[in-house]
This record gives sequence, structure tokens and C-alpha cells, in this order.
Amino acid sequence: MSLKNTNTFIIGISGGSGSGKTSFIKDLKSSFDESEVCFLCQDDYYRPREMQKEDENGIKNFDLPESMDLDEFYFDLVKLSNGLPVERDEYTFNNEIKNPGILHIKPAPIIVVEGLFVFHEPKIFSSMDLKILIHATDIQKIIRRIKRDRVERNYPLEDVLYRYEHHVLPSFETFIFPFFNKVDIVINNNRTYDLGRDMLISFLKLKLQHFKVETPFLV
Repeated sequence: MSLKNTNTFIIGISGGSGSGKTSFIKDLKSSFDESEVCFLCQDDYYRPREMQKEDENGIKNFDLPESMDLDEFYFDLVKLSNGLPVERDEYTFNNEIKNPGILHIKPAPIIVVEGLFVFHEPKIFSSMDLKILIHATDIQKIIRRIKRDRVERNYPLEDVLYRYEHHVLPSFETFIFPFFNKVDIVINNNRTYDLGRDMLISFLKLKLQHFKVETPFLV
């Protein structure tokens, strides 16, 4: 099977941690039926904790491309692109109070892939039909990161700040910032991404109206 299929339209969405990717994706999901748009989240491809690299202070670094199984991510994207469903365990970010669920991803003519490193793998990047970066200032990102990690992932504040300084920022500068001049659209989210979201939704609805699926997807 090949990744690029003329019966699919692949959109890549990335951005620094705390830029608002997750909220942006939630808004897109609520605007379309799963038969129209499917979503593949790179966060669900983190390797087990014991496989994560440690920094010089013995703290595991989850903000590196090798912290995720990008080969498996690519394989599942190929499956979706060829009309095959994907099933995998939800990743819970080491939050012991959250029970992981099983994700059932059905193929659709429009595929949205989202995550920190979706542009890192050249064979995926070159196959995307539309590439989008969500961006926000460092101040906004750290505030959102603190709120998210303390509430959703049960991380202490000291740990959140350490990881942001030593892991998140270096990762952003190395693996995300270089793509700012290579993507099709940059959506600023310092206050709100509403305009960019609404424009994308309108574009996708128009795309779906003219989309002709030559081979029906399997369900």
C-alpha cells in the first residue's frame, strides 16, 4: 500500500506545546461527521515510559521525535489513506487516575493528522495536501501548558516548568520552528484562532462537496 491516494485529502496540523492544537482539533471534529473527516493524533503513538530518553538530570524527555513510534504512525496513516480502519489504545500521558480507552478510527476522504512532529518525517510531509501551523507567544504557551499539565496530567508545577525550559522550548526551536516558512498556513492563536478555524471549516466543506470517492471506504 502507498500513502498517497487520490481518493484522500491529507491535512497536517502542528504547533508548539500550548499553541492550542488540541482545542483547534476538537472544534474541527465537532464540525464534521466521522464519515467526512477522520483524525489521527500523534500523541497516541508515544512509546512506553521505560523507552523514553533521559536528560542529563535523569528526567525523561517526551519532546523528541524518537519518543514516539513514528513508523507505526506512518503505517496507520497509510491504512487510512487506503480506506482501512485503525484501532489502537489511547495514550493517557502517565496519568494514573485516567483509564485509557480504545480508539476506533474509520477512514474518510479527508484525513487530519495532528501532533508535534507530523512534519518531521519527510515521506509524510511531502504527501500532505495542506500543512498548517498553530502559533502563539511563549507566554501564552507556558500558561496553557501549566493549566493543562497540572489539571489533565496531574504533573506538579515544578515539573511542568522544568520540562518547558529544558525539553519543550529546545524541541520547538529544533523540530517545529524550521517549518514556519514551509507550511501553507500559519494560524495565530494568541487570543483566538476562530477566524482561521472558520476559514478552514468552510474550505473543507467546499472540498467535500466536490470530492469524488472512486473506491468506497471500508467500515
